[in-house]
Amino acid sequence: MSEFLKRFGLAFLAAAAVTQAASAQETQRQYEVDLGVGVSLAPKYETAESYLLSPFPLISVGRFYVPGLGQVVDGKRKTGVFFYPSFGFIGERKPSDSADLTGTRKVNWALELGLGGGYRAENWRVFAELRQGINGHHGQVGRLGADAIIFPMDRVEVSFGPRADFVSGSYMDTYFGVTAAEAAASGGRLSAYNPDGGFKSVGLETRISYDWTDDVRVHLQGGYDRLIGDAAKSPLAKNGSKDQFTVGLGVTYKFRFDLF
Repeated sequence: MSEFLKRFGLAFLAAAAVTQAASAQETQRQYEVDLGVGVSLAPKYETAESYLLSPFPLISVGRFYVPGLGQVVDGKRKTGVFFYPSFGFIGERKPSDSADLTGTRKVNWALELGLGGGYRAENWRVFAELRQGINGHHGQVGRLGADAIIFPMDRVEVSFGPRADFVSGSYMDTYFGVTAAEAAASGGRLSAYNPDGGFKSVGLETRISYDWTDDVRVHLQGGYDRLIGDAAKSPLAKNGSKDQFTVGLGVTYKFRFDLF
């Protein structure tokens, strides 16, 4: 499963869900969590020219209560600051995935955990995310984004805007670096490369969400990212593709509950 696919699946709704309208018929709970599944067409791994159609999970937060702070995510459309948990998952990458990876080492799957936050107005939002990698990589990854938001009809929300991803040197070494041993094992396909951390990609993202019912939501999302900086200079990117596209379709169901 591709790096873009897993990150897309787990973080797919994070920035949108924090401002989703709450149902007037339901008593508000401390927590509202949307869980669902989807399918995505995305690169097999970062820099890959081949694409995979695969299932993925969807997780989003509509309301979130923190003892002592109260509702840090209130689930209503309004202006103001918001926060949300941010997740990412990157599947393993194997030399057998592509001839472009010949000689490289296997990279295990990685889980990314962190937080996001931003500011929302009725027709726009800005946000930032920061996550820590576990297992496959131990670096830090982040995203900056801004969206214009429109409501073309009842129950439909459309958002679109730019994105910029930045990563630490450890992440860059794992997914874009090439050691001397790997270069030698590649049979001349790759040269040794030691990248630095920084901005990894810039792009655009659009999302359409439709409230099928008060609890069921359908989501269509598309995105484009262009590798930049040291990521774009990597021999892996030069042999593969610097342009990455994603398209996903999914459905979620809203769960409401109290813990405190």
